[in-house]
Amino acid sequence: MYVLTRILVFVVFMGGASRLHAQASPTASRKADLGIGVGFTNANTDYLPNRVNGGTAYFDFDVSSHLGIEGEFRFVKDGETNIYEKSYEIGGRYFRTYGKFVPYGKVMYGRGVFNFANAGVTTANLAYNMVAAGGGVDYKALRHVYVRGDFEYQRWFGFPPSGLTPTLLTVGAAYHFK
Repeated sequence: MYVLTRILVFVVFMGGASRLHAQASPTASRKADLGIGVGFTNANTDYLPNRVNGGTAYFDFDVSSHLGIEGEFRFVKDGETNIYEKSYEIGGRYFRTYGKFVPYGKVMYGRGVFNFANAGVTTANLAYNMVAAGGGVDYKALRHVYVRGDFEYQRWFGFPPSGLTPTLLTVGAAYHFK
């Protein structure tokens, strides 16, 4: 009887161990994702009749599963006239993940710098407040490398005579620190 009682107690404790959750639970998990990238930009400046090219540097700091912060620096220049546009922007982004695809939308605020030129010589270099909206898709090419296609519409306030509204297309890649 004594041996039977010990076996019964042993079976009860072993069977109940899974219900007791004796294993330690994880105490930390990833709370944010930082991605830093660069890209090639093609833009309609809304000032020149032709499209111009340049570059973009950007970062994404995703603070939850669908919300993040995005910052961008863009520089596009016309090679013939020395006219260029620079913009510095920061704002919020909303994204969803579908397998390897991460489509997103963004709304940003920033500052734009326009370099006026006449016959290749700078005549003025002025800065304007601006807002931007856009979106695109990131593709997870590798574990830490994302490839991006991005469209952005900008609205520069105070640009003579009635504001400036460039549209920009960017193709780039970013490294994500996970």
